[in-house]
Amino acid sequence: MRVVIAEDSVLLREGVQRLLADVGIETVAAVEDGDGLLDALTEHRPDLCVVDVRMPPTFTDEGLRAAIEARRRYPGLPVLVLSQYVEERYAVELLAGGASGVGYLLKERVADVSEFVEAVRRVADGGTSIDHEVITQLMVRSKKSPVDSLTPREREVLGLMAQGLSNTAIAATLVVSDGAVEKHVGNIFAKLGLEPSNSEHRRVRAVLAYLDS
Repeated sequence: MRVVIAEDSVLLREGVQRLLADVGIETVAAVEDGDGLLDALTEHRPDLCVVDVRMPPTFTDEGLRAAIEARRRYPGLPVLVLSQYVEERYAVELLAGGASGVGYLLKERVADVSEFVEAVRRVADGGTSIDHEVITQLMVRSKKSPVDSLTPREREVLGLMAQGLSNTAIAATLVVSDGAVEKHVGNIFAKLGLEPSNSEHRRVRAVLAYLDS
């Protein structure tokens, strides 16, 4: 088996490389950032890549985004994410692209060497190895909706917006002032993260979020 490792920590990068060598797995390239990973994949076409999530230059999600790009360029490429963090948004995207040959392990929860090696072999063979904690966090995320952060009154206002009522009509329905409705609508936009846009009407986007929830 031929592997590419993408990890910014020199000690961990070399440690994983030696660990794999001890069980007969060859590391054809060991890089420290996402661009290096993509270049190494083009050059070596390995059987698996082991990728950290947070790498240079911003140490946020470069590794996971590079892994997603790698799977786009080379469909079916086995990817094992080995990280201290669950980067929820891109983890979902990685798994949504096809769970075959995908792993996501948390470094602190890898109990022993044999467990890690087993995960490497399983993912390289097209299987999956997802840490239970990763699954738990992704399930919690899937149940969350920005609409959940609204107060009962704000949800009521948004529900009336979904019925096509204007602010004046909503005020008459709820027997409140127009100013009160405008304040509720402003709070709704803020909580749903709807910034002013030239291409999309915030009222429509808010209603879509309500219907989606």
